[in-house]
Amino acid sequence: MEIRSLGAGAGDVTCVGFGGMPLSTAGRPDAAESVRVLHAALDAGMTLIDTADVYCLDDDDIGHNERLVARALREWSGDSDAIVVATKGGLIRPAGRWESDARPEHLRSACEASLVALGVDTIDLYQLHAPDQRVPLEESVGALADLHVEGKIRAVGLSNVTVDQIQRASAIVPVASVQNRLSPFFREALQEGVVEHTNREGMGFLAYSPVGGGRLNRKLPDHPVVSAISRSRGVSAHAVVLAWVLGRAPNVIVIPGARTVAHTLDSVAAANIALTEEEDRAIERAEFSTA
Repeated sequence: MEIRSLGAGAGDVTCVGFGGMPLSTAGRPDAAESVRVLHAALDAGMTLIDTADVYCLDDDDIGHNERLVARALREWSGDSDAIVVATKGGLIRPAGRWESDARPEHLRSACEASLVALGVDTIDLYQLHAPDQRVPLEESVGALADLHVEGKIRAVGLSNVTVDQIQRASAIVPVASVQNRLSPFFREALQEGVVEHTNREGMGFLAYSPVGGGRLNRKLPDHPVVSAISRSRGVSAHAVVLAWVLGRAPNVIVIPGARTVAHTLDSVAAANIALTEEEDRAIERAEFSTA
């Protein structure tokens, strides 16, 4: 599988990583099956797992996905030291809701809890999950800078940010990577220059929800353009779309989630698909309705 840079200080990883969220939110499989899915991803060659403390059901379940990842790595027969684990802080889950809390004191306590949940002394990549409108970005990023200096974070990342926010954060601490939404359905990371900026600055770009997420990805097998390419190549519609997202820039890394081994392996197949210019343009020009 192609290797791409996750950004300065964060190392190199496979262009397709594993997004852990579906293993810990509503409708999740049991723990044994979740570990089996994670092992399938690792056995297929993925070297990046993206998780977060809030990939769980509610505040009583914080760290569920991180603990799953830690268990999977402990029980895996391969070299777990070669796997990069990225996690995040800055959100909370009261009564199952998704709310921001990027106060410095919360980020510090969240990072400490993630270290315990993951069973490590240093987190490979720790990302601000989202800016908090109630907290100056500089204060949130300053907390991550302090944790970086203390050796609790190897590399700092940002998520759900604009170019301006990336620049402001970069004035405080080296930013290795940015994780924003990117798919044919949602192209704001391209339109607003985030992908271009991160590529120019040597940062990795982690594309979350690369096949649309939730109900939207179920539309792909019936999409006229995607389905035609899928049939002609003998691969899934999802793999075609992942290949398109990977083609947006050389720093893009996709992190699709999965609840089954089959879906995990299907995502891996995208790394071997090189779309032609005609196929790429056809997807670029096609309409992808979110209705």
